[in-house]
Formats: sequence, structure tokens, C-alpha cells
Amino acid sequence: MLTQTVAGRTYDFSHVVGGRYIGRPVSLAVAGEDTVYSLDRPSENIADVPWNKTASGAKVSVCKIGSASGEEEFKLQFSQYGDGDGEVIWPTGIALDSHENVYVTDEWLNRISIFDEDGVFQTSWGVAGAGDGQLNRPAGIAVDSDDNLFIVDSLNHRVQRFTRDGSYLGQWGAHGDGEGELDSPWGIDIDREGFVYVADHKNHRAQKFTPDGEYVAQFGSYGSGPGQLTRPSDVAVDPDGDVYVCDWPNNRVQIFGAEDGFFATLIGDAQQLSMWHQNIVDANADVIKARRRVYTLEPEWRFAFPTAVTFDAARSRLLVADTHRSRIQIYNKLQGYMEPQFNL
Repeated sequence: MLTQTVAGRTYDFSHVVGGRYIGRPVSLAVAGEDTVYSLDRPSENIADVPWNKTASGAKVSVCKIGSASGEEEFKLQFSQYGDGDGEVIWPTGIALDSHENVYVTDEWLNRISIFDEDGVFQTSWGVAGAGDGQLNRPAGIAVDSDDNLFIVDSLNHRVQRFTRDGSYLGQWGAHGDGEGELDSPWGIDIDREGFVYVADHKNHRAQKFTPDGEYVAQFGSYGSGPGQLTRPSDVAVDPDGDVYVCDWPNNRVQIFGAEDGFFATLIGDAQQLSMWHQNIVDANADVIKARRRVYTLEPEWRFAFPTAVTFDAARSRLLVADTHRSRIQIYNKLQGYMEPQFNL
């Protein structure tokens, strides 16, 4: 369904960007002028790729995505596999501060690497452990209005807060399944009022907290039905307060209202290939023939283990990291949408 109107909201599929410069995106961050930072993490294993690190290894890709297919532009790539300065092994989360400095969490190295907007490495910090300010598999990362960092400390089952230079400010969360407790949390987002949303991975839900960690609300419960979740990997919130949860193994995004609960599901609608994927197909006559022989291409339209979601408030659109298809699917959230009248 390219256009879905439900509960007074309209989501209209826009286009897809992917292939060539985008490998396996696991986290996204949006900057100005249609710029998107895509954090790519190779899926095979922890292995260097000496013959083509920038195309296949862990990296950050920066692209302009435009408002329609064919407008996308590659800008730059930075970082690569490794444990040296500016390198990453298991990159998991990416976020930008108000100066467009780039922060990348690394689960394997238990550290945060910082780059400027041009991808030049600045510094890194992080110490493995369970004490205050220490990390055990840091995952999602979000930046508040004061440029402080909220980091999901996944295997310590908590959220920690730091300054940009890594000074510890505080923490909240404990291992469990009660209100406000966490089990291997993953993604995180912060709304305009400062409330914090966490994808509570092994509790199959998303939770909303005050900036100080007081429990506010829960979204979803375990399962694969409407409004249910299985090991959610990320969460995003838009200026209207609608909450988007990446329902990773169920291959979908579930949408919840702040007041009215679950109301919609997105399953992927990429009926046309991205420009860079189409270029690859057009260059191979055998691939063209093979695609014409299949009964339907519909499975290709759908999400395949989507890992991340982010909302581009400036353009009122949702970006979904369609991870196993090496692309980003984009939905516009329309205001004042009117259905045409056909019975005149």
C-alpha cells in the first residue's frame, strides 16, 4: 500500500535509496540539506576486507537522498574496520550534535568515536566494565538539546548520560521486565520535550522515560500481531508524538500514538529499485532476464530485517534502514491529505 491513511495520519511511500555506497545500514542520522549518515556494519563476520574496505566493511556513508528517486548523491565515506583511531569493529549507533559532529558507538571495542562533519577523526573514549561511566556493548545513541549524549549500555541493561567529551553525568535502568526495567536495550531517541524512548530489545517493547529516567509509558507487547513486537531494534518519535518501533525479525515498523496506542504498520513498499541498484541490474543482461522470469517481484518490495528508524522532522518523513536489502526506504508523513472523489 503506497499510501496509507489511518487514525487521521497519512503515510505516503516516497522512494528508496541504496546499493553501491550503502552496505548493511544499522543506524541512521539526518542532517540538513537532505543529508543522511548511514552506519554500515558488515553481516558476514568480524573480518577485515582488504580488497574493498569502504564498499564492504564497517563504515559511515554520507549521501544526499533528495525528495524523489534519481536525486540521490554520494558525498563521502569515512572510517573502516579495525581497532585504531577512527576505526570500528561492531559499529551500532550513530548520532549528530548541533555542530554536526558524528558520534559512533562500537559494541566490540566498548567505545565512542567522534568525527567532524567531513569525517575527520577527532577523538574516542570509553572503558569496558559495569561501573559508573563504563560500558558493556554500547548500542543506540542520542543527543539532547544541550548536546549531552544518552547511550544505551546494552549488556549493563541501562542508559547512561555523558557530555560530548565523555564525562559521566548519570544513569538509570536495571535488568528486569518491570516498568522502567530493561533487558538488552538497543535503539534510543529523544523528543522535543526531552523525553527518552528506548527499544527494550528482549522485553519486546519500547519504553518512554523522563530525561532523569522515570518511567512514563510502554509501547507494544510480545508477539507478531497488530501492535506487538519481537526483539525491537530501534525507536523514533516525530514532532506530533507518534512513535515508530523497528520490529526487526517481524520485518516491519509498528506505529503508536502517544495517546491512542497502536494504529499502523509499514512493511516496505519499494516497487521500484533505487537508482544505484537499478544501475547494477541494467549492467547485467542475465540479471534483467532473471528478474523477468519470476512470478512476482513483490517480496523485493518488503523490508528484510529492518534495523533502524529515524524521523526527518524538517521534511516530515520517516527513514527506515532496510538492512538486509542494503537500502533506505522513505515515507512522507503528509498533512491535510485529501482522497479524490471518484463518484461524480
